[in-house]
Amino acid sequence: MNTPPDLLKAIRTGRLADVIAALDAGAPVELDDGKGDPGLPLAIACFMGHSEIVRELAIRGAKVNFGDNAIPTSPLSMAVRAGKTEVVKVLIEHGAVVPAGMSTGLKDDELMLARWKAQHFGAHQSGTTAHGEAIIEEIQVGGCYGTSTDVLNAEMRRAVEDISRKK
Repeated sequence: MNTPPDLLKAIRTGRLADVIAALDAGAPVELDDGKGDPGLPLAIACFMGHSEIVRELAIRGAKVNFGDNAIPTSPLSMAVRAGKTEVVKVLIEHGAVVPAGMSTGLKDDELMLARWKAQHFGAHQSGTTAHGEAIIEEIQVGGCYGTSTDVLNAEMRRAVEDISRKK
């Protein structure tokens, strides 16, 4: 198996199972684009809009941030330029920093939720984040049809705003 070409082919065709197989076979998650810039697999997945492949690459260590995420070759810029808002959400959830003034195509609440997920997934196991803030637990309630979730939504928004203010 020629893993780097197999990985790139699987990404271009959007086959997550083949991407996983290529990575498991030893394909590096970071490949240069031929000009010396890293991140070719993630860039292709971002531009093509394969959000689950982007998530898999990020989980396996692909760098979601460049020194400047506003440059055209950064994963975030690739996703924004292609209009792939689901990919933008995944990148932010995995820690991508949105440069000031960059329009992501996300609504304010979508951007806020993606940033909250980034904070949540980056939390320590001890019940607090690295900054000593409490981890907010997500509760799945299956059989409560018609129950108002306004209070929970308000609490979640308040928690995210508090996190944002402390930065």
